[in-house]
Amino acid sequence: MAETTNTPLLDQVRFPEDLRGLDEEQLPQLADELRSDLIDQISRTGGHLGAGLGVVELTVALHYVFDTPRDRLIWDVSHQAYPHKILTGRRELMKTIRQEGGLSGFAKRAESEYDPFGAGHSSTSISAGLGMAIARDLSEGSNKVVAVIGDGAMSAGMAYEAMNNAGALDARLIVILNDNDMSIAPPTGAMSSYLARLVSGKTYRSLRDRAKNITKHLPAPFREGARRTEEYTRAFFTGGTLFEELGFYYVGPIDGHDLTHLLPILKNVRDAGAGPILVHVVTKKGKGYEPAESSADKYHGVSKFDVITGAQSKSKANAPSYTGVFAESLIQEAEHDDRIVAVNAAMPAGTGLDKFGARFPDRTFDVGIAEQHAVTFCAGLASEGYRPFAAIYSTFLQRGYDQVVHDVAIQNLPVRFAIDRAGFVGADGPTHAGSFDVGFLASLPGMVLMAASDEAELKHMVRTAAAFDEGPIAFRYPRGNGVGVEMPSRGEMLEIGRARVMKEGSKVAILSLGTRLADAMAAARELDSFGLSTTVVDARFVKPLDTALIGRLAREHEVLVTVEEGAVGGFGSQVMQFLAMTGLLDRGLKVRPIAMPDRFVNHASPEAMIREAGLDTKAIVDTVFRALGEEAKRQLQA
Repeated sequence: MAETTNTPLLDQVRFPEDLRGLDEEQLPQLADELRSDLIDQISRTGGHLGAGLGVVELTVALHYVFDTPRDRLIWDVSHQAYPHKILTGRRELMKTIRQEGGLSGFAKRAESEYDPFGAGHSSTSISAGLGMAIARDLSEGSNKVVAVIGDGAMSAGMAYEAMNNAGALDARLIVILNDNDMSIAPPTGAMSSYLARLVSGKTYRSLRDRAKNITKHLPAPFREGARRTEEYTRAFFTGGTLFEELGFYYVGPIDGHDLTHLLPILKNVRDAGAGPILVHVVTKKGKGYEPAESSADKYHGVSKFDVITGAQSKSKANAPSYTGVFAESLIQEAEHDDRIVAVNAAMPAGTGLDKFGARFPDRTFDVGIAEQHAVTFCAGLASEGYRPFAAIYSTFLQRGYDQVVHDVAIQNLPVRFAIDRAGFVGADGPTHAGSFDVGFLASLPGMVLMAASDEAELKHMVRTAAAFDEGPIAFRYPRGNGVGVEMPSRGEMLEIGRARVMKEGSKVAILSLGTRLADAMAAARELDSFGLSTTVVDARFVKPLDTALIGRLAREHEVLVTVEEGAVGGFGSQVMQFLAMTGLLDRGLKVRPIAMPDRFVNHASPEAMIREAGLDTKAIVDTVFRALGEEAKRQLQA
C-alpha cells in the first residue's frame, strides 16, 4: 500500500464490483487517487509509467460501465494495464511488479481472471477479441468483449486484418482506440463530444437502422448512394471513414480524460445491438505527471524515480551498453559508406537508431510497429544495391519470420539483421526474451549468423556485416552493458565462419556462443583446478560453423560442451548435426549441449534467470562432471 498518497476512495476499491458501487460523481476523485497511487508505486519499483497514466480515466470508466470479468476486457500490448491491475485485486502486489516471483509487467492469464488475454507484443487485441466474440456467439452467450488498442499498436497490419474480418462477420465487438500520440481526427471540444454521444445513442442508431431497412427496397445504385451519404455526412463531423470502410460503426473522437463524456458513450455502445463498434478516445501519454507529459519517450518505461523531481535512478555503468556500441559502430561504418541505411520498427531509442537518425536523418527509417514490412522494405533496399541494417529486438523479429524466409533468404539478398535483446531480458519476462532467433535463423540456407560475446566483438560484427554482400547476415547481442573489455577504434573484419580459441586444454572443450563466454572461462578455471585441462572457444559464428576447429576439438578431447543463451534447436543442435554426419560421435566423444530449458522462464533479474535456466558457471561444471560419471568425479575430488 502506498504510504505517501491520500487515497480514501481507492482504499475502498479492491475489485471492480466495489468500483461499481460508487456514485458517478465520485469517479473523478477516484481517478485522481488512482493516478497518484500509480505514480507512487512505480517510483518505488520502476516499470511502465507513461501509457498507464494516460488511461487512468478510461480504465475507471471501462470497469464502471462493463461487468468485468464476465465482460472481457483485453489490453493491447498491456504495459498500459497497471491501473487495471490496481483496480482488479492486485494493488497490494504492485510493489512486486516485474520482480522475481511478483506481478508481471503485462496482462497475464495465469495471474488474474480479469486478464482474459495476455500480451507483450502489440496489435493482438482485436484478433483475440474477435475470437472471444465469435466463441461467445457460438455458445449463445451475452457478455461483451472490449479490446483497448493504442500506443502505436494501430500501425501494425494485424490490427487491420482483424478489423476487416470483424466487419465482414458483423461481430458484436467493441474496440477502444486509445489515441495517445497523434489524433486520426482531432477532437473539437464540446461539439465533437456532443456528436459522438449523439451518434452512439439508441435514438440515432434506431433511426439509422430504420433508414437502412427502407433503402433495402431501393434499386442498388440508390441503396449504395444512401449508405455513403449517411457515412460521409457523419464522417465529415466526426471522422472515421477508414473504420467505416472496414465495417465498424465509428464513434468519436472523444476526450479520454473527461469522465462526463466517457461514461454515457461507453454505456451507449455497451447497450448497442449487433455489429462491431470502434470508439476513438484521445488521451495524453503521461497525463497528470508533468515529467512524463513533457518527455513521453523517457517515461514510457522507467527505473525508480523521485516523484518530486522526476529524476530516475541509474546504475553506474562500468562499460558501454551493447545497444550504444551498435549505434556508434553503425554510425562509424555509415560515415565510410553512403549505401548503409538503418530501419527500425517503432523502437528508435530502444535499438539506438535515434542516434543514427540524428547523424543520418535521410538514411534512417522508422516504419512503425510493422516488423513484417520492415524486413521486406529492407529486402527492397538491398535489391537496389543499398546496405540496409534492420535493427529489431529478437522477440519482435519473430513477427517478420516469413518475410525473412520468403523475401530475404530465398532471394539471397544482403539484408543485415541487428538482433538486440538476445537472450534473457530480466523484468520483461518471457514475452520479451530473445530465445528463438538462433534456431529459426540458423535453419535458413545461406544465412550467416553471428553472436557477440562482448562489446568489442559486437563492433567487429557490425563492420563485418556492413561489408558482407553475399547474402543475408545477422548478429545477436544482449540487453544491458558490456563486460568492460578494451574497445578498438574501429571494428575489424572477421573471417566468415572462423571461431577464436580463448584457452587451450586437452581433456574438456567448451564451445560458448555469445554471452556465456565469461561463465565458460570461469568454469574452465574451476575444471583446471580439478586436473581437467579445458579448452574454451568463442564460437562467434553459428552459421557457418568453424567445422575444422570443431572437428579438431572432437578428436582431441573426451568431453565437448556447447553453451548458449537460446532455446534448444540452436547452436548446440548445429554442432551435433555436424558431429553426427561426419562420424565424429562414433569414437565415444561425450557431447553435452547446454541451452535454455524447454519451458518459458518467468521474469526475474537476468542473473537469476541465467541461474534458474542452468546456464551459469556452476551448471557448466556440473555438466562436465555428469558426462565423466560419478566415479571420475569422486577420483578428481579425492
